[in-house]
Amino acid sequence: QVQLVESGGGLVQAGGSLRLSCGASGRTFSISVMGWFRQAPGKEREFVARTMWSGGDTYYTDSVKGRFTISRDNAKNTVYLQMNSLKPEDTAVYYCAARSYTSISYDSWGQGTQVTVSS
Repeated sequence: QVQLVESGGGLVQAGGSLRLSCGASGRTFSISVMGWFRQAPGKEREFVARTMWSGGDTYYTDSVKGRFTISRDNAKNTVYLQMNSLKPEDTAVYYCAARSYTSISYDSWGQGTQVTVSS
């Protein structure tokens, strides 16, 4: 099992920035991919970004390309989501998730952190 804990959410004005962190513990050696997802009120959870745990390949949903950056620090077992030029529509609970080498889906989830962008 992998345990994930997010931090860094908060209230920010439109155009501002936040950096989310996700610390992983437990069977971190089993992690293949780390991702960020978000869920806005009344909407389904959506994919935001992901990175290979070993590095190199990243992928973003279109709505955040050029504004968000996912990165990881394997020495700290931490994944980050740098969010710039935030918009009110970015308001959501943000979750990090891990996918293990033996899984075809994300099988470990954090508790989520609230991001609120005011206009």
